[in-house]
Amino acid sequence: MLDYTTYIHKESTTWVTFVHGAGGSSSIWHKQVREFRKSFNVLLLDLRGHGKSKPSLKDAFNDNYTFDVITDDISEVIEHLKIKKSHFVGISLGTILIRNYADRCPNRVESMVLGGAILKLNFRSQVLMRLGVIFKSVVPYIWLYKFFAFIIMPHSNHRESRLLFVREARKLCQKEFLRWFKLTAEINPLLRLFRATAVEIPTLYVMGGEDYLFLPAVKKAVQNNENSSLLLIEHCGHVVNVEQPKIFNNLVINYISDISWESILVQKTLKEEKQLLSKV
Repeated sequence: MLDYTTYIHKESTTWVTFVHGAGGSSSIWHKQVREFRKSFNVLLLDLRGHGKSKPSLKDAFNDNYTFDVITDDISEVIEHLKIKKSHFVGISLGTILIRNYADRCPNRVESMVLGGAILKLNFRSQVLMRLGVIFKSVVPYIWLYKFFAFIIMPHSNHRESRLLFVREARKLCQKEFLRWFKLTAEINPLLRLFRATAVEIPTLYVMGGEDYLFLPAVKKAVQNNENSSLLLIEHCGHVVNVEQPKIFNNLVINYISDISWESILVQKTLKEEKQLLSKV
């Protein structure tokens, strides 16, 4: 099972689950934990091979990671903790895992907050992936990761995000990096499926105004889905929770609180209607 950390609120029954991206770890949420645990139960996950989730003996003989396999890892923790429903907050590749989990277990997802969301790979992104495929076996993975991080987060105000992700990526071994990199073969078909099938789950996209690789596709998706909305943070890049934590925390906490309150009202109304029907 994945390594995880929970923070239990004394009164709240609302859960918020944080899912990091490839090469990161649950430590990327360090600017969120203090604020979110004031109002919610918090679950932080380390994806397999990341942070404290070391590859298992089984993984040592299996190079074929898939999005479904890694989504099952998340599901296993949710089931183990007996969490009936949670809000999910993700960043970068973590947003793909959350969306995949929502497709597989929609009744477990209260809402999705997708930061630096990846919905489509533009031409530049696809060139990056192809370069990675060419050089992944001959170039030290950390060089590739630094290069990708600079292309995705090129500005001076993105420096903290770049350094954080490179620092976390150093904890991966070359073989583990290659296992995750092979997931890129699945990305395009999966993203096409996501774009073709909208979900009814409330979804908030939180994007940096300078996230030029992924922002255009998100803007288009929001226009075509009435259950989704976009929060655009100007002068900010791909990793919005690190670059603008105060804005991210305040607006996401308000969003989750509103969704949770609406859910309580709906459940209360349904309960009252059932009671009325039982008296008829």
